[in-house]
Amino acid sequence: MDLDARELAATFDLEKLTPGFYANPYPTYRALRENEPVKRLPNGSYFLTRYDDLVAAYKNTRAFSSDKKKEFSPKYGNSPLFEHHTTSLVFNDPPAHTRVRRLIMGALSPRAIAGMEPDLIRLVDRLLDAIAAKGKVDLIDDFATAIPIEVIGNLLDVPQDEREPLRDWSLAILGALEPVIGPEAFARGNKAVSDFLAYLEVLVARRRARPGNPDGDVLTRLIQGEDNGERLTEKELLHNCIFLLNAGHETTTNLIGNGLVTLSNNPGEKRRLIEQPALIKTAIEEMLRFESSNQLGNRMTVEPCELGGVAMPAGTSVTLCIGAANRDPAQFADPERFDVGRTPNRHLAFGTGAHQCAGMALARLEGAIAISRFLARFPDYALDGEPVRGGRVRFRGYLSVPCRIGQAISPQAATPTRVPSPGSR
Repeated sequence: MDLDARELAATFDLEKLTPGFYANPYPTYRALRENEPVKRLPNGSYFLTRYDDLVAAYKNTRAFSSDKKKEFSPKYGNSPLFEHHTTSLVFNDPPAHTRVRRLIMGALSPRAIAGMEPDLIRLVDRLLDAIAAKGKVDLIDDFATAIPIEVIGNLLDVPQDEREPLRDWSLAILGALEPVIGPEAFARGNKAVSDFLAYLEVLVARRRARPGNPDGDVLTRLIQGEDNGERLTEKELLHNCIFLLNAGHETTTNLIGNGLVTLSNNPGEKRRLIEQPALIKTAIEEMLRFESSNQLGNRMTVEPCELGGVAMPAGTSVTLCIGAANRDPAQFADPERFDVGRTPNRHLAFGTGAHQCAGMALARLEGAIAISRFLARFPDYALDGEPVRGGRVRFRGYLSVPCRIGQAISPQAATPTRVPSPGSR
């Protein structure tokens, strides 16, 4: 077994992944963590799998840059994808990152998120009513994808009849972030960016003419800027609206889908959560740890530095493997075990430091309401066939999860415990 693990680590190449890896990357992550935790890949970059090494890179923003211009230039060239992914919040350093994040966070305050809860509950309950009428459903198409699209659509106040293309645009743009992409994925991503920008130009023009309430309408807040007169450029405004949809869509869809599948695969923990619904808070954190929606992050060294005992010159590309760090036994006891009551649980699903996910409180609220109310209505749900993975290494989730809901509980009898206040852990 040790020989196999060493061989697995020695031959690992992020640009040449096998179908087995996409199905279950965790044995490979464990082999890397135990044998080559700071793995030099054939392309000269490094792949990190230990929890402490990821935290060190996240927090040292002076040495480990999030700016992707140098890394993405050879991959995307002079294309819409390059412009988007080098303008959005997540792929920038201060001061650009600080300015955009401050504007977004103003509309994602705990008070603002708490105000979203009643509408979110009504949305989830409508979806559950529709599921109850079907009997056989797909957990992704019929449930998980609909929730974040509506939430982010509401945040930007996108009219209901204009939301249909949002999911496909998001999937195409995020799909182009995979380590290796073919010409079709490249073309699809560029078209999605162009189409999305064209739509947003019209939406922004309408919002400038008729502003919304900046306390809840993120787009109006981004347009109006700060009280001190600080504003985003038009390019920053448009691309960060795309980023908001993308960041809030696929990762939250994956949280809900991964969570429900993981519960089904761990019937003892599923029963425990049904019998103790107050555990939903720690259960969501465990779902985020056990099957992180976002498995990889990237940094570029801007000065010579050392990490995990390895010296790295300036200009070194570094991949942060969140999925591996979240199963590091140095940080998590019995990390391969799914435990809905796990505490403490300092996972890195949202990153840490200056780039910690700006929408994490909203994602937690969406996941907790969706999963707790689903369990209360359909405690006997079961998978009905093999779920279909999304075929990605960076964003881990499902394209399809066929499901039988079993005996449904009436809405009046289903009374899930109230979700904890936003932002709490």
